[in-house]
Amino acid sequence: MVKRKAAAPNRSLKVADQIQRDLTELIARELKDPRVGMVTIQGVEVTPDYAHAKVFFSVLTGNPDECTEGLNQAAGFLRSGLFKRLHIHTVPTLHFHYDRTTEKASDMNALIARAVASRSQED
Repeated sequence: MVKRKAAAPNRSLKVADQIQRDLTELIARELKDPRVGMVTIQGVEVTPDYAHAKVFFSVLTGNPDECTEGLNQAAGFLRSGLFKRLHIHTVPTLHFHYDRTTEKASDMNALIARAVASRSQED
């Protein structure tokens, strides 16, 4: 019976981090779609077989829906750019998702500030 060597621990996390770094550079330097404004890649989740990657992003300026559409249409172009940079057997298919975490955090901060302000007025 032949023993298979286990994959390096956290390899998928390392691949996801590298994809995040490379995508940030590719989008900023090579993507010319006007719908894609100033994009920040928040995180990447890769499936265990490296077939698919969910890319979570936020937008500083522009419409998030248009940006999502532009990034998903450019996914093939970005994947080919990743193929040239990454040295792995399978480069995942990219799926872009708008990350609303920063919006939710700012809404929560505003609610907290309002609650603190109303509480200080009562005292």
